[in-house]
Amino acid sequence: MARVHPQSLLSSAHCYFTSKQEVFTIWMKSLVLHGKGCTVFDSNGGIVYRVDNYDRKCSNEVYLMDFRGKVLYTILRKRFKFFCCWEGYCAAKEIKQGKPGFRVRSKTFGILRGGSPFKAVVGLDKNQPCQIKIEKRTSSNSTCKIVDELGLLVAEVKRKTSKCGVVLGDDVLTMVVEPYIDHSLVMGLLVVYGLINHKM
Repeated sequence: MARVHPQSLLSSAHCYFTSKQEVFTIWMKSLVLHGKGCTVFDSNGGIVYRVDNYDRKCSNEVYLMDFRGKVLYTILRKRFKFFCCWEGYCAAKEIKQGKPGFRVRSKTFGILRGGSPFKAVVGLDKNQPCQIKIEKRTSSNSTCKIVDELGLLVAEVKRKTSKCGVVLGDDVLTMVVEPYIDHSLVMGLLVVYGLINHKM
């Protein structure tokens, strides 16, 4: 059986921005026994992000953490009559002030029907928020790509293939993030995508 990642489990440090393209491995499993969530490894095999929902899927409050357990984003789901909205907050004071770092909105019914993209707004506290799209990549609800307002690729998630060309299980994914993109922000958006599609 192929291992999810052949290297060690812990990383000494991680950087949110890099000047080159970065590749991560996403394992759609929580490190907590019977937990729901995911674990993210960098290219050296170190854990950089994790999500632990314990025994519940699609919780209304989810935490994206680094490998030490520090919360990077608190993701809250808000329900309205005809749509749902997920908001990502970097700090407790942002929650109190109602100023999320990003917001993803989807219809309550017919989610992603016909491959319609989710629209995310990043930098809500600034004068010029950035519009981002999360597009379903194939028929699988796990794979997707994130593009900016100009249609330029920000990040892409697809099934992971081993060095000898074997496609691993549908719970093992590769995430490629373009240079000068905040890795934690991309991961926060992908957590929302996973929650919408009942993957964590």
